[in-house]
Amino acid sequence: MTENVVHLHKDPDPAAADTRPGLIVVPDVPAPPLWVRSGRAVKRIATDERTTTAARAVARHTLYVAGGARIVARRTWDGRTAARYERMLRAAEAAGNYEAAAEWEERGQHFREARHRRRMDLLHSPVDAAKSVLVGTGMGIGSLVALGVVLAIANKDITDVITPISAVIDFIALIIRIVQVVWGPAVTIGPFLALLALWSVGRHQQAAPHWALPANVRNSEGEPITPSIVVKALRDLGIPALRNAIKEMGDAGASMLSPIVIAGCGVEVDVTLPSGVSTDEIQKRRRKLAENLTRHEHEVFITIPPAARTVRLWIADSGALDEPIGPSPLVTDESLTAQYKTGKAPWGQDLRGDAAALSLYQRHLLITGLSNQGKTAALRALALWLALDRTVEFRIADLKGAGDWAMFEGLATVLIQGPTDDHVIQATEMVEDAVEEMNRRMEERKRDPMAEFPPLICIVDEAQVAFMCPAVDEDRRPYGGQRATSRYFMAVRKVHNQGRVVNVLMYQGTQDPTDQNLPKLVREGAHTRAALALGTESQARMALGDKAVDGGAAPQLLRQGLDKGTLVVASDGITIPVGQSSITVRTHYISDDEATAIADRAKALRDGVTTLHVIERGEEHDPLADIASVFGETQRLVTQDVLKRLSMLNPDAYGRWTFADLRRVLEGTGAEPYKSDGRMVVARDRVARALANRDGDGSASSVE
Repeated sequence: MTENVVHLHKDPDPAAADTRPGLIVVPDVPAPPLWVRSGRAVKRIATDERTTTAARAVARHTLYVAGGARIVARRTWDGRTAARYERMLRAAEAAGNYEAAAEWEERGQHFREARHRRRMDLLHSPVDAAKSVLVGTGMGIGSLVALGVVLAIANKDITDVITPISAVIDFIALIIRIVQVVWGPAVTIGPFLALLALWSVGRHQQAAPHWALPANVRNSEGEPITPSIVVKALRDLGIPALRNAIKEMGDAGASMLSPIVIAGCGVEVDVTLPSGVSTDEIQKRRRKLAENLTRHEHEVFITIPPAARTVRLWIADSGALDEPIGPSPLVTDESLTAQYKTGKAPWGQDLRGDAAALSLYQRHLLITGLSNQGKTAALRALALWLALDRTVEFRIADLKGAGDWAMFEGLATVLIQGPTDDHVIQATEMVEDAVEEMNRRMEERKRDPMAEFPPLICIVDEAQVAFMCPAVDEDRRPYGGQRATSRYFMAVRKVHNQGRVVNVLMYQGTQDPTDQNLPKLVREGAHTRAALALGTESQARMALGDKAVDGGAAPQLLRQGLDKGTLVVASDGITIPVGQSSITVRTHYISDDEATAIADRAKALRDGVTTLHVIERGEEHDPLADIASVFGETQRLVTQDVLKRLSMLNPDAYGRWTFADLRRVLEGTGAEPYKSDGRMVVARDRVARALANRDGDGSASSVE
């Protein structure tokens, strides 16, 4: 079915209105004014890509001529005056090279003396030229007459005497006629040839604004880094003192630069800044400097070398940092083993492309960063290398519980996996057990200063969960927090204070650090501090310390999600270039399957390790009553015998007990272990008395 449509024009005749049923009357919309349509057309034409390209081309070639004229004028001025020597002299003085300054001053003086001699010679040149012309003319006429005489004798014709002179006159007339013919067109074409020459000079030097240059020049990302590019990038940073100093330098700023050397997947150059420009001003303009160098911000790193008033620029090849590095040697070399004391863990590559290896000997470790940036993978890679040393014992608490550490089953003596408060409680007790083991080793070290102990590595991944845990124990002591009563915080602090000397070490991984989830005393207790991508400079200072950040470390400038696994490391366990306080490392990624294979190799080096999942609790029992029951008729037992009998009594409850657990139960009861004949013992009567006193107070307790 079709509908009838009638357009109603302006001022219709009412009498002529069509009243047919089903008829749709649509009034005509008036057309926009002519000036509106013209304006739209002009805008469309002006913004068309072809129009902008043509306008840019016209502006570019016009400015090439102006730029070429400026360059030619500058070269002419330099050639006719001592300006070049003056600039080089000022540049040498600005660089503090007074020997070179004196040499340039001497060269300038020689130039002025030679120029004076040439000018004095010009005063006598007209007279000398006139004399030369007269002498030359006379000799020339005489030669021509002699030649004519010879021709006349030879031809026996007296008129041949003037033939050579007539020939010369005719030749001069020909030259004059040629000049008369060429002069007009030459005068007309000459200016155009001059403009063409100036255009050629300007085009060769790209003497036009950046916006007017061809697209392939404007978008020339990844072009090789040259001294002129570096100086121009520094000049355009917007620092007046730096810009003026470069203008005054005779070599246009080249004296500021050290030789540009290839450094891995980029180049490196030291820049000596002129007086009045601080290194901090350059660091604050990293993004602008990178853009001036036709690089992205993450492809330019600024550090402070030992030399005063100097910055070191490392400039990556365009796109090189977005390419992955090779696999870890732990994956490619199945024969690789570890040595805790003398070896270094193959962690990745630095920006130069050199292998970055980290010594873990007696160094506490802290790795932090934003979520999902590769923190666990970086921490696990170090643990996997250590696992290839069969003397190393691991106690691990993974407070994320996603299975990232599952391959350490049968390798770690303790493996806690989960994010709940119960898991935090068990992780806290694990660290407290490490403190007790540390104290035991310290006591043994007092008796035997030469005693050596195998490494005990406590790893807590997602440690911020422990610091933020709200749970409290039966004595109302919090597990989380950062006060003197906070159990996890104090246990970590004790390990940090004394653990390294007896090889009890603390490795922690945290995310998104704050003063609440990563207390100051804990983060400063780590010898090796590493940070992945962070959000702010204040977080970078928490993660690495003020010294590293002031020296150029900037994990907050790493790209979240794109720079996964890239760490900024501050440690004396890794080789850091002289004068720098940190180094950037791109770590090898080890997948879960590869980690499992490495862990299996580590297990093969051991006789077999029983992993305790301390979150699994058994039935209720009374430790003090069980201790009293193992004495039998014996009045005193050595603490080791007490532990053995408890283990036989209830293997599930006491199979993993240590001296620290025994002392914790007896502490404050009056039945604490004491020394007798040089050995720690427990008295049956004291335990019985403590048990009777406790039961009399109605304070009997049991433990799951």
